Amino acid sequence: MDKYDIIYIGSGNASWQGARFLADNGWKVLIVEEGLYGGACANYGCNSKILLDAPYELAAAIKRYEGIGKKGDFSVDWPSLMEYKEKAIAGLSVFLDGKFKEYGLDVANGKGVLLDNHRVQVNEDIYYGEKIVIATGLIPFIPHIPGKEFIRDSTDFLEIKELPNETIIMGAGFVSLEFASILAESGKKVDVLIRSDTALRHFYQPYVEKVMKILENQGVNFHFNQEAIEVIKNGDKFEVKTNNGLSLTGDYVIGALGRVANVEGIGLEKAGVSSSSKGIPVNGHMQSNIENIYATGDVADTNQAKLVTVAIHQSKYLAKYLLGETSDEITYPVVPAVVFTLPRIATVGVTAAYALEHPEAYNVDRIEYGKSYFIELKNERDAELTVVTDKEKNIVGCEICSFEAENLINVFAFIINKKITLEELDEMIYAFPSSNSVALYKLHKLHYNIGYRKK
Repeated sequence: MDKYDIIYIGSGNASWQGARFLADNGWKVLIVEEGLYGGACANYGCNSKILLDAPYELAAAIKRYEGIGKKGDFSVDWPSLMEYKEKAIAGLSVFLDGKFKEYGLDVANGKGVLLDNHRVQVNEDIYYGEKIVIATGLIPFIPHIPGKEFIRDSTDFLEIKELPNETIIMGAGFVSLEFASILAESGKKVDVLIRSDTALRHFYQPYVEKVMKILENQGVNFHFNQEAIEVIKNGDKFEVKTNNGLSLTGDYVIGALGRVANVEGIGLEKAGVSSSSKGIPVNGHMQSNIENIYATGDVADTNQAKLVTVAIHQSKYLAKYLLGETSDEITYPVVPAVVFTLPRIATVGVTAAYALEHPEAYNVDRIEYGKSYFIELKNERDAELTVVTDKEKNIVGCEICSFEAENLINVFAFIINKKITLEELDEMIYAFPSSNSVALYKLHKLHYNIGYRKK
C-alpha cells in the first residue's frame, strides 16, 4: 500500500492549487480523479460556458449599431462553435496532466472511496494518506419527479450539438438565465419555471428585472410560483406539468435548480465524516469533524459563495496552514460574482438591498454612466452601476448591469479590499476611453456631493 503525506480526492482548483505548494516543500501528494483532470469548472462548467457565450455577446453588441453603421447580418453557427469548444476544452485536461507532472503530483485515476480516515480505495488499489482533503465539488440537482430521466442538466446543454427550438428551463439562478440569454439571442423559444416570485435572489433586483425585461422582449416567458411535478415524453416533444396547473411543451428540458454536494458513495460514513446536501461542515482551518480530514471548494459547507475563485483561495490557504506558515483561521476578501447574461449583472461587497435597509450606516447612489458615455461604451446607453458608501465616504459595495460588468466589478473589488477612498480615486488619472475609466470618472459626482460640498 503506497503511503502519502496527503491525498486529495478531486483534481479541480480546490485541490491542485494548494497541492503544488505542498509538493514544493517535499510533501508526497496524491490526487485522485474519477473524470477529467481539472474537475467541473475546467471541463464541464465555467470554461465551456464562457467560450460558448462569447459569440452571443458579440451578436448583442452588433445589434446596438442597428441603423448607425451596421451593415449585413451576423449569426452564430452553434454546431461549428460547439466543435471548436470541444477541441479547446479537450486540451485543458491534457494541459493539467502535464502541469501535475511538473509540480510533482501523483495521480490515481478512478473514484476515490474512503475506507477509514486514512485509507482511500481507487479501483483495486488502496492508498494511505496521513491527511486527506475532500475536493469533490457539487453535482446538478435533478428533482425526484415522474419523468426525471428526461431532464437534462447544464453539462448536457454545454455539449448539445444543435440548439433546440423550444426549451423549458426549471430554475432561476445563474445557469437558467445564462442559458436563456444564449437561446433568446439565437431566436429560440424559452420558458422558465421559477418556484418563487424572485429570480437571482442574491443579485440586485432592479438589475435582475432589467435583464429579465430584455429577455422577455426577445421571447422568453417567465412563469413565477410554478414548480415542475412531472415530465412526459410525447414523441419528440416533452410536456412539463406544474404544481399550479400549468402545462408546457418543448423540445428540451433543462434542470437548473441548483447543485448539491458531491458526497454520495465516497465513504464519508466509514471515516466518520459529517456531511449533508450542503456539503462537509468545516472549521476555520477547513478541517472536518475528523482531525486529519479537510474539505475545500464547493463541497465545503461554509457561508461563502460556491465559486472557483473561492475554491482557489481555500486551497492555497490550507496549504499554508498545513505548512505552518499561518495558524490563523481563514479569512476572505470581498468576493465579486457575475451572472453572464446579456447584459451581465455583477455584485461585490455590501449589497445595495442591505444598504437601503440600513440608511443610518450607508449611502446608495445610482450612476447611469452609459447615458453620459455611450460613445466610449460602444453605444451601451443602458450601462449603469449602483455604489454603496459608508459614512466615512468609503466604497463598500457595488452592483453593475453592463456588458462590461465582469471586468469593472474586479476594479471595485480591488477598491473595496484595499480601502481606496473616494478622494483617492478622484485624484487618479485613467486610460480613456475605456469602460473602467468612464465609470470611475463618474464617481467624481459622489465625491463632490458627499465630500467637498459637505466640508
